[in-house]
Amino acid sequence: MRAVFLDFGSVTRGDMDCTALKQAISPWQFYDETAAEQVVERIKEAEVIVCNKFSLDRAAIFSATRLKLICVAATGVNNIDLAVAAARDIPVCNVRAYATPSVVQHVFMLMLNLSRHFIDYQQLVKIGRWQTSSHFCPLDFGIEELSGKILGVVGFGELGRSVAKMAKAFGMQVLIADHKGSPARTGRAAFDQVISQADFVTLHCPLMEKTRNLISLREFELMKPTAYLINTARGGLVNEKELLRSLSSGRIAGAATDVLQSEPPVHGNELLRYSSTNLIITPHIAWASRQSRQRLLDQIAVNIQNFLQNKPFNQVDLA
Repeated sequence: MRAVFLDFGSVTRGDMDCTALKQAISPWQFYDETAAEQVVERIKEAEVIVCNKFSLDRAAIFSATRLKLICVAATGVNNIDLAVAAARDIPVCNVRAYATPSVVQHVFMLMLNLSRHFIDYQQLVKIGRWQTSSHFCPLDFGIEELSGKILGVVGFGELGRSVAKMAKAFGMQVLIADHKGSPARTGRAAFDQVISQADFVTLHCPLMEKTRNLISLREFELMKPTAYLINTARGGLVNEKELLRSLSSGRIAGAATDVLQSEPPVHGNELLRYSSTNLIITPHIAWASRQSRQRLLDQIAVNIQNFLQNKPFNQVDLA
């Protein structure tokens, strides 16, 4: 059986072990990247297609006449036309829980950088202000501990639960948000209550129509002026224009985002032009530890093996 990985360069720079993939199925064709005009030719003989962020639309899926399985090298499957896959009776599978340690550590790295003004103090040293300080410890910027702070978790799946668990190890209080506009269930708090009470709001929900612009001007106005927003989920969850406005006006204390609405931001982004240190932007790397990427590839191999052996695998509901 022939397998094709359309955007292999998005998960490796030659530092991954592909043994499990090659044992699961053969032959393979690995492409670092694929342009839209190349996809039909590259998948025409493929029985298994693997892609990370490359979009498989209606035309592409129908053109692959031998296709039997689509594997997404991520948890989110919004880059696949699921309706067309269902119409052709082609299962789609994803990978799950592979990046949990990496994402959780990144979330707390961002929180700690903001709360301890890490960037400000780094710059202070670089421009020589520590060297000329009259005290051994310059106290130019306020430093806050995470312990005792309230963490609002929006999205309580694998990542949200793991972030909440780590927060408790830091001595934080955790509020778990229920769905926006819904009454709070047992063990959760109403969405607006979480947004208004949290010192940190961290997003871990998928991007769907009902979650697009989940955090907008209304939510920023509910937040404490001392609160921070952390987004390691999807850029579309946050209205970027209103985030910028809220940061510039001091409506919130700061934000850190690992994701933008358009990635990579080849046409620019207003947030990238914002120069204050109360905004931290990282280039969608929360998931990308070496160990995480290896788990991802190994899980794809298991998915393919199980599919070929008619065993349960991480099949996505196409309904």
